Amino acid sequence: MSVELDLDRIIVSAAEMSAIETRLFDAGFPVAALMEKVAGRIAQWIQHWLSQQTPNPPHLGVLVGPGHNGGDALVVARELWFQGYPISIYRPLDKAKPLTQAHFDYATSLGIPILDRWQDLQDCQVIVDGLFGFGQTRPIEGKLADLLTWVNQQPQQRLSIDIPSGIHTDTGEVLGVAFQADVTLCLGLWKRGLFQDAALDVLGEVQRLDFDIPWADVAAVLGPVPQWQRITPESARSALPLPRPQFTHKYQQGQLLLIAGSRQYGGAASLAALGARASGVGMLTLAVPESLQPLLNQQVPEALVLACPETPQGAIAQLPRDCDLNRYDAIALGPGLTQQTPTLLEQTLQIDSPLVLDADGLNLLAADSNWQGGEANITPWRSSPLILTPHPGEFRRLFPHLSAPHPAEAAQQAASQSGALVVLKGARVVIARPDGSLAINPESTPALARGGSGDVLTGLMAGLVAIAACQKRAIAPLVHSAVWWHAQGALRAQQQRGVLGVDAWTLSQTLPLVVAGQV
Repeated sequence: MSVELDLDRIIVSAAEMSAIETRLFDAGFPVAALMEKVAGRIAQWIQHWLSQQTPNPPHLGVLVGPGHNGGDALVVARELWFQGYPISIYRPLDKAKPLTQAHFDYATSLGIPILDRWQDLQDCQVIVDGLFGFGQTRPIEGKLADLLTWVNQQPQQRLSIDIPSGIHTDTGEVLGVAFQADVTLCLGLWKRGLFQDAALDVLGEVQRLDFDIPWADVAAVLGPVPQWQRITPESARSALPLPRPQFTHKYQQGQLLLIAGSRQYGGAASLAALGARASGVGMLTLAVPESLQPLLNQQVPEALVLACPETPQGAIAQLPRDCDLNRYDAIALGPGLTQQTPTLLEQTLQIDSPLVLDADGLNLLAADSNWQGGEANITPWRSSPLILTPHPGEFRRLFPHLSAPHPAEAAQQAASQSGALVVLKGARVVIARPDGSLAINPESTPALARGGSGDVLTGLMAGLVAIAACQKRAIAPLVHSAVWWHAQGALRAQQQRGVLGVDAWTLSQTLPLVVAGQV
């Protein structure tokens, strides 16, 4: 018997959503009844949304397509018309599915104005997109492209039903031209395209409207554990090691070794250490070039700082001889390291504890002949998790042979073939496991597009991984939590300082506030 998963966490492809709806219809739920239910909830949402902006019902222009997305839009138009909203309908195509045509005929009989020209939509205060919805794969061209180009240039608020017209449901690609929404109302289950970086500029604020899909139908199509999932605040917080037992000590809260820094990139080691501090890890040890020891002792006084012999260029030449790598619950390697000492990677890979690689740790791995472009699966020679945290450029160096054109699918392929847990950074961070499952963090901010932000994430993630390994918790959920926590810290700092004011140090100081008081 499968355990029901929160539907808000599930992400589906167009084919999967279609298969789930087909099950509903085959079970006896009429298509017309589903349209009435869904559109009724859309109309209620729009009415509440608009009532918060103005006491007077604004004039809505409704774009109606030939399919059932157009039918939804027509029912929305009808219901809002009954509530006293001025409505104008524009239908660019004469042909329509029978149910959609029936709703159009009824709207006409009610006297709802039907526009002959799209330019007449300029008299409306809100434009509702009901042209195509999910499942679109063909580019928008010709007069439809001219229509959307014109609409996107208008000052009115724009709302899209399910997914903006012109967006590929699975990849998020703009198919020629797309409706640029201020609000997108996703229907039923989250669609993959809504989490792809390519679509973010046209989605606006995204809300999901539930219409009571039975879990049994979801599980029948997606299986008991859907492969694509969305990180939610509830799932991220529930994985955190909170509350702590009243009786505990530092060695029960994880020991982390962070190997980082060089004379040129001393700040990277400091920022990663501050990220690890925010994680609450019980014992933090920093292995840095000996010239950085005074700086780290000052900035992170609670950490044990190992002064490592340096190369003439100021990089770590080797770890101290008395450094026992086996004593740590997790190791992180890479921030500010440089690539002058590849033996550091070789040493850490041989240790049977989780290893987080970032920055030059990833570059060293990409250059290692044993890695073979990610095609040599690590599972036979490494039992503990290897966690890779690349940005797109580092990802291409690590996996040069991958053919997947989109970040989520690329990360999924990379994790499956390499056996590593891949955290692919972007506007929406993707976390892929070797078993093919994938999680996406749905909220972030361009404030994180600053040097040092990734170093903070490495420390935060490695600290949580060390706690998980020490307490024999599952590693992947804590990786999800780290990504969510990092983004939420940036969003919180942005509220206080603006998008340009979230430097990496400020981010590290804001992180504890995200989960303060949470149990």
